[in-house]
Amino acid sequence: MILGGPKTTDTNAHAGATTLDSLFHYAAARRPDAIALADPPNREHFTDGPPRRLTYAQADRAISAIAARLHALGLHADAVIGMQLPNTVEAVLTVLGIIRAGMIAAPLPLLWRRAEMADVIERLGAKAIITATRAGAFAPCELAMQVAAELFRVRHVCSFGRNPPDGVVPLDELLDGHVTLPAPRFVRDGNAACHVALVTWAVTPTGRAAVARNHTELIAGGLAAVLECSLPQNARILGCIATSSFAGFATTAMPWLLTGGTLSLHHGFDPKAFTAQDENDRCDTMVVPGALVPLLQDAGLFGHAALKNVLAVWRAPERLSVSPTWRHPNARLTDVLAFGEIALLGSRRTAAGRPEPLPAYEMRVPRGGGDGVLIAEMARTPTGTLALRGAMVPCHAFPPGVERLHAPRLQADPGGFVDTGYSCRIDRANGTLAVTAPPPGVVAIGGYHFLQSELTRLVKRANGGAYVTALPDTLTGHRLAGIAGAPGDVHSRLRELGANPLLAAAFAQRRNPKAA
Repeated sequence: MILGGPKTTDTNAHAGATTLDSLFHYAAARRPDAIALADPPNREHFTDGPPRRLTYAQADRAISAIAARLHALGLHADAVIGMQLPNTVEAVLTVLGIIRAGMIAAPLPLLWRRAEMADVIERLGAKAIITATRAGAFAPCELAMQVAAELFRVRHVCSFGRNPPDGVVPLDELLDGHVTLPAPRFVRDGNAACHVALVTWAVTPTGRAAVARNHTELIAGGLAAVLECSLPQNARILGCIATSSFAGFATTAMPWLLTGGTLSLHHGFDPKAFTAQDENDRCDTMVVPGALVPLLQDAGLFGHAALKNVLAVWRAPERLSVSPTWRHPNARLTDVLAFGEIALLGSRRTAAGRPEPLPAYEMRVPRGGGDGVLIAEMARTPTGTLALRGAMVPCHAFPPGVERLHAPRLQADPGGFVDTGYSCRIDRANGTLAVTAPPPGVVAIGGYHFLQSELTRLVKRANGGAYVTALPDTLTGHRLAGIAGAPGDVHSRLRELGANPLLAAAFAQRRNPKAA
């Protein structure tokens, strides 16, 4: 499914007709016996199965087997496949398997529940959902079956993990090496790199909007990080950001594919597991949430001698200005500012360890050189918000025809600029730009974004006399606080409605007076 031709920006010189699958094939042919993907060592604490370490040859077989299984289910080219998986090797293999099958991967955040899942799966017209039987205390497979029962279009639910329910297609056998299925033969018309590969979800002031990207746009996002950090070939990357967002995928999976290195995945945050992965895999690059950097630095968790690069991903870019000074004898810190699902802009810290201001009009990487690659152009809208255009910035609404439904959607102006919604200020004397505030009405909690109005609506459905408010939080951006006469009852009702657990938890912190 092509939404538009390639864009005429400098990064296309690095992309051309390259697809994510061709990047993987190149790395697998160059180092078939090298470790490609590694699970968190504490995997069994939150999901089924022992930790996996797959070589490129083993990963290649698994990707082909997943693609073959999807074709055997009768799914056609450009079918949208929903995914809800923890941050394990399956999450990366499944995206690549879906793409190798000629289909479109739609990774969904692990904290989403029935209300969010049913809405987006229906809007995408997804034909299948791939998930896991267990993710901590949560059973994603059971949720997927509930959604499939509600929506006629979902034909298959597939699951990794032990003992999937009847009617669910099991997938574990595709990873154990005993099942070898050849990849289906599939030839794209025209430039395969221009076809949609991945769909993520942006939270806009009008609601959730699907954001579709082709291979060229994904590669441009990865190059923005790789070039600014000067990542070496065969980089050993420890990824602590889930790949269900553009920022997560572009800063973990894409640098792994572009450098042909090793990607060690980390789920949630566990200090012991983090330390073990660092020591066992001798990672030279870490990708972590920006707000965690000072805590990890103070705890001495960046102490390994092999560490050369730290990518700090800021899902709330307006908070970068108050970040502490970076001090490390060996590693460089690069701040990656994520503007929702629109784009990410990376900037290496100054020699003094302070954040580098963004340029006002265009960004080239690596910064500081006159011949850098152009990755984005900036503009300040009449309402004072930041608009971006460039090779990674998606310009087309998805699914096609969504504009006729008057649903929330991505929109570009006639010049190709997409409004991020973030307020900004331009210093013309210095030629710099500062992000000053997030989009109005949007609540950020860690890597998750919500509309305040949607949270209020759900709480009112649960209890007309209950209220929820978002309070500032140094670590997560915001935290939710619920007010109700019987908070325990509201908590239970929100869970019944399929609300996000972060919202339900806002009413579970105080004891229900009726139970006293």
